[in-house]
Amino acid sequence: MASLPKNHLAECGWLKTGDVSNALVVSSRVRLARNIEDYPFSQWASSSDLKRIADEVKESIQSSPQLHELELFDIEELESLDRHFLAERYMISRELVKSGLERYVAIHPRQTASVMINEEDHIRMQVLSAGSNLRQTWERIDSYDDELENRLSYSFSNSLGYLTACPTNVGTGIRCSVMIHLPALVMSRRIEKVLNAVTQMGLTVRGLSGEGSEIVGNLFQVSNQWTLGIGEEETIDKIEKILKHIIEQEQKAESRMMEEKSTSVEDKVWRAYAVLSQARVLSSNEAIELLSLIRLGRSLGILERPSYESINEAIIWMRPAHLQKSVGKSLSAGERDEVRAGQVREWIRNGGERRSAASLGG
Repeated sequence: MASLPKNHLAECGWLKTGDVSNALVVSSRVRLARNIEDYPFSQWASSSDLKRIADEVKESIQSSPQLHELELFDIEELESLDRHFLAERYMISRELVKSGLERYVAIHPRQTASVMINEEDHIRMQVLSAGSNLRQTWERIDSYDDELENRLSYSFSNSLGYLTACPTNVGTGIRCSVMIHLPALVMSRRIEKVLNAVTQMGLTVRGLSGEGSEIVGNLFQVSNQWTLGIGEEETIDKIEKILKHIIEQEQKAESRMMEEKSTSVEDKVWRAYAVLSQARVLSSNEAIELLSLIRLGRSLGILERPSYESINEAIIWMRPAHLQKSVGKSLSAGERDEVRAGQVREWIRNGGERRSAASLGG
């Protein structure tokens, strides 16, 4: 089995691009689903078909002026811990973590983009950045897509658009998502009303780890639900307008809380800070819930630090695979909780800065 090279264990690059100081929007991501003409979709393709698909895509990436710098990894050859590590950084999907023959991923050296090969679709490419940055993220992935389309024959219908394994991706094949932090709406019990309005407008809401994941730390992924009959620019416009509305609702909820319950809110924030600075055992979910209150404290001016960028990083490096990479060995759940608590205590003592700034994972 192969291990990830050291450059991919360094800081997560997409957290350093875009609007790193955004108080509410943690990240933006644009993903495109594409398939190669005359081949079955990945689930129904034979092993020989999957090999030919992978060979064509890899050759196209390596010959592309923009994509040739991406580093290729054979998923089956990567250690299980490294696959989970990449999933925690959103470089690969949970589906790809399961491994399998002829599955690959090409990753930008700074981990700002990746191209998954033979996932649900033959090609799943994505670009990520911090904060609210959908338009620039789209422009970058659009140029990547043009490069590949010049070298590959995509499955395309004049009436439907790009053909994909899942019907909800047929059309443009684009999935735009923003991860947004909405603690005041949750605490004031107004979140359900806002999310119902969002879904009625054609968007879908998921948890921290995407489809099927639970909502943790008041973090919500909001993305378009359909890609048929609506263009890419129109999709982005729609999400940006709805995002603006959600942010306005959260800011109103924050102001209302500080007017009506300022002492109670300050108490919650400082209690979270105290637990993070003293805890000897922290589960992943508990740590993220406490970080949510720290982030709220920053937004309300109760705390001066850590920075939003540092909190975003903490949400990544305190996850299970990252903790194990940081100590260089496998850990039980209980051991991870102890290591996590120790690293968080040090992080708080250092003012919300990692002592080893060059590495999130160790």
